[in-house]
Amino acid sequence: MTDWRPEDEPAPVPIGLAGWVRLTVRGLALALVTYGCLALLLLVRLIERPLFGVRRPITPYITQFVCRSAFVILGMPLRTHGTPMAQKGAVVANHASWLDIFTLNAPQRIYFVSKSEVAGWPGIGALARATGTVFIARRGSEAKLQQELFESRLHTGHRLLFFPEGTSTDGKRVLPFKSTLFAAFFSHDLKEETHIQPVSVIYHAPKGQDPRFYGWWGDMEFAPHLAKLLAAPRQGSVDVVFHDPVRVDEFANRKTLAAYCEAKIRSALPD
Repeated sequence: MTDWRPEDEPAPVPIGLAGWVRLTVRGLALALVTYGCLALLLLVRLIERPLFGVRRPITPYITQFVCRSAFVILGMPLRTHGTPMAQKGAVVANHASWLDIFTLNAPQRIYFVSKSEVAGWPGIGALARATGTVFIARRGSEAKLQQELFESRLHTGHRLLFFPEGTSTDGKRVLPFKSTLFAAFFSHDLKEETHIQPVSVIYHAPKGQDPRFYGWWGDMEFAPHLAKLLAAPRQGSVDVVFHDPVRVDEFANRKTLAAYCEAKIRSALPD
């Protein structure tokens, strides 16, 4: 189901005076850490870029620090199960919310693959560009260009992460995976040395809240959703499950690989 309707959305959560205090304190702390470290990252890139080019041996640690700090600021436990892969390749995960950016970056150093429109989003676009996000156009005519881009980034040692569902969800379901992006990994230069690691992201709502508390989907606006999370008197938690990575050349084609990853990721989510 991808036809999200407004009536599917959880009822608004009243914030209240105490909530506004929490929102202000957490919001300022998160903004200070995020944009303070962004300034640091840009300064480090002035040295890192001429020495290492596309490779980023230092700045991903800054990104990871920000993402780990976000959960400390929110007071939201993040638990990991399994181990992020060490092999060259890509990570695929289910997509529940904008919060996935922090959730998936916190335990590993990765580079997101995102639709090209995100590059122009106010605030978020600048952060995405600074942290090395790979921007792609979701059109079949761009397949060859995407393959070349993926090859270039993977050969430099970057570990890419993309969301095969193609959209975010309520966090309680996994939508059918689109196999289009998997095709790039079946090129002759990549399939024999590339691994894919499926990762399940499982959000647990705060006690007494709608189970879809952390989900962000359809036409839901970003600002109210962020405010709800920052103002919450208590947080839930999130589990990140790293499944065993698999070699691309173990699969006949992109569709069988996509189906395998979807089944693995779905298997970890509660029924």
